[in-house]
Amino acid sequence: MIPLRDNVAPRRLTPINSALIAANVAVFVYELSLGTRVAAFVERFALVPAAVTRALTSGAHRNVEALAPLMTTVTSMFVHGGFWHIAGNMLYLFIFGAAVEYRLGALRYLIFYFAAGIAAALATVWIAPESSVPVIGASGAIAGVLGAYFILYPRGRILTILPIFIFIQFVEIPAVIYLLFWFAVQLYAGLEQSGGAAAMGGVAWWAHVGGFMFGIALGPMLAVNRPRRRRSR
Repeated sequence: MIPLRDNVAPRRLTPINSALIAANVAVFVYELSLGTRVAAFVERFALVPAAVTRALTSGAHRNVEALAPLMTTVTSMFVHGGFWHIAGNMLYLFIFGAAVEYRLGALRYLIFYFAAGIAAALATVWIAPESSVPVIGASGAIAGVLGAYFILYPRGRILTILPIFIFIQFVEIPAVIYLLFWFAVQLYAGLEQSGGAAAMGGVAWWAHVGGFMFGIALGPMLAVNRPRRRRSR
């Protein structure tokens, strides 16, 4: 299922959400410019659960020079592994982020986004503390945005491309159904993974699960009671 738009965001281009998308795209363009040096860039800024575990349990986090593994809970949000990776993430952020930013306000949304990304990263570390598989991408933070949207806009509807065999259907799916299905897929994949690694097939399923649950919990606490106008088509 590919989302195309929602029907609740009063504005599609909000300042913080747009800036986050621009920052992710800028970093990805920089990655492309590195050529063969991109592997070293990813190694430096990706989240490696085992390295974070060592920093948290050995007391190394008290040493400024040893903060690098902990900082990757943030830096890894802006690193992507390919065009389709960033395209999918930015599409979801574009579709769902504007409405959440409208309810939270710009500053709260920015804080929420980074908090959700860090929570998702720590969920990955908790599930697979000894994994040496690098984890990259904004999907954990975006999962937090989806969790907040799930609570804040239960009556929203998502225009979706739905492939059925060889046919393409455009359908409006209630946001609650869409996001419940999305979460169920992430949870099922994470359970199938059985916690054996931080990521399988390039996807950090437990980062998605952790981010979504964090968004459900924190999103409503930060929300401002604003009238929920539907966007005109």
